[in-house]
Amino acid sequence: MTKVAPIDQRKADHIKINLEQDVRSALTSGLESYGFPHEALPELALNNIDPSLSIFGKYLQSPIMISSMTGGTSAAETINLRLAEAAQECGIAMGVGSQRAAIENPEQAETFRVRRVAPDILLFANLGAVQLNYGYGTNECQRAVDMIQADALILHLNPLQEAVQDAGNTNFAGLAGKIETICKKMEVPVIVKEVGWGISVRTAKLLASCGVSAIDVAGAGGTSWSQVEMHRAPDEFTRQLASTFVRWGIPTVESILNVRLAAPKIPVFASGGIKDGLDIAKCIGLGASLCGMAGQFLKAAAISTENVVEMTKLTRRQLEVTMFACGAGTLEELARRVSKV
Repeated sequence: MTKVAPIDQRKADHIKINLEQDVRSALTSGLESYGFPHEALPELALNNIDPSLSIFGKYLQSPIMISSMTGGTSAAETINLRLAEAAQECGIAMGVGSQRAAIENPEQAETFRVRRVAPDILLFANLGAVQLNYGYGTNECQRAVDMIQADALILHLNPLQEAVQDAGNTNFAGLAGKIETICKKMEVPVIVKEVGWGISVRTAKLLASCGVSAIDVAGAGGTSWSQVEMHRAPDEFTRQLASTFVRWGIPTVESILNVRLAAPKIPVFASGGIKDGLDIAKCIGLGASLCGMAGQFLKAAAISTENVVEMTKLTRRQLEVTMFACGAGTLEELARRVSKV
């Protein structure tokens, strides 16, 4: 029997593979099919464009989120602190990676604790939803929130990753009822997110019935975690199994529209193949409230906090210029301007 790597080693492998290998989905996000009409007379001043918003009681300077990525190793602690420092400086949201490593090994908790450098940011705790079928409950969810003084909890869904991972947790049966229980018992908002394969109409309806506070679609078009698992597969059988699914998933655009159709009152967080501020504008125009990026932030944080800040500032300016050039002074106005091209 193949020896299963401990959680901290798996997290270290994930960072290394994401930084060094091409792990993109073979699908696109679908955002390339949307755009905005150019307004030569926008009747706006660029400096007065306002991309700010408030969500879950927190003010954000722009609808940018550093998507949940990592934690549980010393390298991850450095990355998380750099990401958090930049989020604090730029007034954006941030999620940490799965905190299961720290729930099971409390000495790893420090790798997730970023409040020391980011006291004001909108911060999301994170656990795998499937762990609710493996002994986790409200207590562990509350521990994850308390560990990092989070404003909300993300429960992530990754059935395909678990299915192609060596010794993955693949019992997703009856999970909706347990998610509903967490939503009812937690005092902070509960967000459910995919990890890169999108959200169907059926799943959006099911999550809405659970009482989730938001859905992060994490559509296909960006990082493919089956490709990540392919690179860390312990044998040829597992490698070929993982590689089969490089074209799997629901693209980001379709996922956003699925949630808007199935659960129009639930806020949508968009992620999955978002490259820049123009893509963020498109997602906002399609109905998203917050837009996450991961890979670009990871690569920047591997260098320095300053690199993350510069990338964030560029992304925000790209969004502002998009709004200016299409005549939208606020995020709300973007929704009336996006269209298929």
